[in-house]
Amino acid sequence: MKIRLTNYQEHWPLDFEKEVSFLQSIFQNVEIRFEHFGSTAVKGMKAKPVIDIIAIVQDIKFILSYDNLLIANGYESAGEWGIEGRRLYRKGGENRTHHIHIYQFDNPQIERHLVVRDYLRVHPLEVETYNQIKTELAAKCDDTREYSRAKKEFVNELEKRAYSWFINEVKNEV
Repeated sequence: MKIRLTNYQEHWPLDFEKEVSFLQSIFQNVEIRFEHFGSTAVKGMKAKPVIDIIAIVQDIKFILSYDNLLIANGYESAGEWGIEGRRLYRKGGENRTHHIHIYQFDNPQIERHLVVRDYLRVHPLEVETYNQIKTELAAKCDDTREYSRAKKEFVNELEKRAYSWFINEVKNEV
């Protein structure tokens, strides 16, 4: 799929809230918490215009019973898609608009995603640097897989800085 990198859009948080309302109507009887994460959740961040949503549930196994309902409402199931214990659903076909990443409450991927999001929200220079890297790579790479692989090293280092910040500054405040 071709990379669609755009400047930050003020409506992305509203798009998240709107989709969460829709998802709550699907998961009416499920204890579920939603978080906006990824680049569309960070003010000023360039992003592929896809709203990434984490849905945190008590028991991931029982989410499979919602596959048909999600599919009937415009989502496609992508299974674990390379992350054990995750259920990924995508909406919008080739012009994706939303990804739902469903995790059981104790999955360590949740913290990883939210720590990086929170770190970027309070470190605008990191956002600037990341934007430059994204822009350069989007110009060089032909598709999203190549683009993701190319930025992997930077993202790994970003995660280390984010965790260091989280451990040294955030956890100490709590």
